[in-house]
Amino acid sequence: MKLKNTLIPLIFSSVFSPFFAQQDKLITNFMFDKMSINPGKTGVDMYNSICATSIYRNQWDKVNGAPNSAVLNIEANLTRFFKGGVGLAFYHDAIGFSRQNNLLLNYSYPIKISNVGVLGLGIGIGIINYGIDPTWVPPSNIPDPSLPVGFAATNLDANFGAYFQGKDFYAGLSSTHLSESLLEKSVAGVGLDQNYQTARHYYLMGGKTFNDVLNGKIDAQILLRTDLIKYSFDINTRYFFTINNNELYGGLTYRNSDAIGVLLGFSPIEKFTVGYSYDITVNKLVSVSRGSHEIVLKYCYSIKSPKLTISRNPRFL
Repeated sequence: MKLKNTLIPLIFSSVFSPFFAQQDKLITNFMFDKMSINPGKTGVDMYNSICATSIYRNQWDKVNGAPNSAVLNIEANLTRFFKGGVGLAFYHDAIGFSRQNNLLLNYSYPIKISNVGVLGLGIGIGIINYGIDPTWVPPSNIPDPSLPVGFAATNLDANFGAYFQGKDFYAGLSSTHLSESLLEKSVAGVGLDQNYQTARHYYLMGGKTFNDVLNGKIDAQILLRTDLIKYSFDINTRYFFTINNNELYGGLTYRNSDAIGVLLGFSPIEKFTVGYSYDITVNKLVSVSRGSHEIVLKYCYSIKSPKLTISRNPRFL
């Protein structure tokens, strides 16, 4: 039997195994998705702006049951109204028969540290939903506890993070699924309780920009993710340059024991970015996977400060 035809059972044996580790989505363009894993980032590197970012990832193309992820983040720094950044983070992750959805409302409180930069301390509070919808048919009417049946459950979820933004660098430390919620439901007519235990995840991120390099600039970034059982890290670098007043970039990315890839992007209009990445699989799926594709759309809108009206007392004219 070909590997791609057995992938879904293998995925399920991992999902429902106590040794399963990474539950959060995996995004190559994580530099566009920092606020969903670190609420401290929300609005920190913006001023009187609202940004919306959408990411779609098709992982291990042409492999049945492979992960697919969709992300939508909206964040704002409305300093003229109140101190802090607010944001809404949503993502959908599908693997085989399983589906996971997260919706979080973020708030980040900025603390200016001398002339060095800004430290954002943030929290995200919302819900997590998990469900499976298997299509297999048991060989008998007797329930098999080793085979999960369809169910869906929802519970509270929370993230916390600290994010520091300097002039040309950033660093962040965060944790997701702080409550480690248990999503549980009794399946009618079967007599079995289905459950899914969320695990707390930890993220360490950092990056630096090098300006005035070959008539452009270069940035380098790293993201380490772990649940204290398994870990993975991403390293990428991009070169930015300008052609006809349009900014473009190209770069390379590496994920340990999983993939290497290319990063491409451009800004067709001011404050609008289109990005793309292609990961070349280097793990055990290399013989059946055609790589992973990712598309990014980001747009920022600046809120103009109101014009100051100077009123003079006629007595002093």
